[in-house]
Amino acid sequence: MGLAHRRLLLLLLHLLLLVAAAAEAAAAGAGRKEKGIGGGGGLRFRGGSGTFKVVQVADMHYADGRRTGCLDVLPSEAAGCSDINTTAFLYRLFRDEDPDLVVFTGDNIYGFDATDAAKSMDAAIAPAINMNLPWAAVIGNHDQEVVTILRCLPSVDMTKYMKEEPKQKAAAPGLVYFHIPLPEFSSFTSSNFTGVKQEGISSPSINSGFFASMVEAGDVKAAFIGHDHVNDFCGKLNGIQLCYAGGFGYHAYGKAGWSRRARVVSVQLEKTDGGEWRGVKSIKTWKRLDDPHLTTIDSEVLWNRGSNGRRKKNPDGKMR
Repeated sequence: MGLAHRRLLLLLLHLLLLVAAAAEAAAAGAGRKEKGIGGGGGLRFRGGSGTFKVVQVADMHYADGRRTGCLDVLPSEAAGCSDINTTAFLYRLFRDEDPDLVVFTGDNIYGFDATDAAKSMDAAIAPAINMNLPWAAVIGNHDQEVVTILRCLPSVDMTKYMKEEPKQKAAAPGLVYFHIPLPEFSSFTSSNFTGVKQEGISSPSINSGFFASMVEAGDVKAAFIGHDHVNDFCGKLNGIQLCYAGGFGYHAYGKAGWSRRARVVSVQLEKTDGGEWRGVKSIKTWKRLDDPHLTTIDSEVLWNRGSNGRRKKNPDGKMR
């Protein structure tokens, strides 16, 4: 992992940890103007619901827009399919979920097929910018022009949060986003994860010890990745949920008939009997499919305060 990769990963890690730690800011206000980056707004839990929602977009593989065809779609879908399908999915998803933060987790473009990598990056993330959504990005192995992402990354007023006195008694639960799976993602079988595993785990051959460091830190509750496009499972190992998003982009390899998808994470604050927001109570996740109904699948609780348990939804929607 290069220096730029490390800096971006650390930036995002600190960003999300500080957002979780700033739970008391939820009571300060709600609405879109409270969700902007900079200008005194900053990232906020929603004052009305006490939630903070993150949409993860993995592996867009954006290249040259309409000139770039789709991969691994059904024959009936191939005609006219292009990067624009990826863009359309972003807009549909953002309008429906209305996230507080969008995280692009690498391979945002496919540099080898992009005539101008910087323009491709701008086009790939344009829906988030056009809709005034806070966003951040990490780099994948197919991204090029690292300086472009460094230029586009939002500035975050972290000092402001560090000065505030959090009302959370214990360390805030942290979420980590990066691109390539760790070797520990190979620890699961179909009996102990939610979702599907349809290809091998493309992790580094050398274990860097990153997972052990997260376990030792004690506050990281979940890690979210991309890279292996037709895996979308979550599994729990040593107290940390390890989750794939599933492939998002239409110029990325996939599986014909298997919908492109995104992962959503919702962090919920606890509310006292007096109506005051306290620390983080739970972390939930689900996936949205790019089908006619933007179908929601695999809703589950990743973490509950005071519980290591995990509850899943049956097909009828009831928890079990």
